[in-house]
Amino acid sequence: MKARSSRDIKAVMNRIKERTDTQIKIMTTDGWMAYENTIKKVFGYSLKDKKYNVFHNRNVAIKDEGFNYPIERLHNSVRARTKVMRGFHGSISSANAIMKGFEVYYNFITKHQTINCSPYELATNLKLNSENKWLELINLSKN
Repeated sequence: MKARSSRDIKAVMNRIKERTDTQIKIMTTDGWMAYENTIKKVFGYSLKDKKYNVFHNRNVAIKDEGFNYPIERLHNSVRARTKVMRGFHGSISSANAIMKGFEVYYNFITKHQTINCSPYELATNLKLNSENKWLELINLSKN
């Protein structure tokens, strides 16, 4: 969005609530203080559970660390992908399925520029040698 006023954030949160109903349980944001109260107001408080309906996970970069570039890089990749797919089709289950597939793609298929390989190559002993890594992963999962 071009601006990030409290009114803008509230409008976005209201759209999220309308589209997801009670499916959201945790919301992660950056350190801007306006999110905390807006999330509480929009999603409300449960008298039964004696807690807010949505937990706010506030992610603040430590001073002098700069931007949180790894998550921003991932966010930009997800946004580019979901833009051509026209979003998550209005459901959490659809979003979860798409994100699981994207997680596999991001960690096993794509070569990352900074590390010059896929992350799985640094984290595991797994070797994917075929040109179609998707198919190879599927075949490995059958065993």
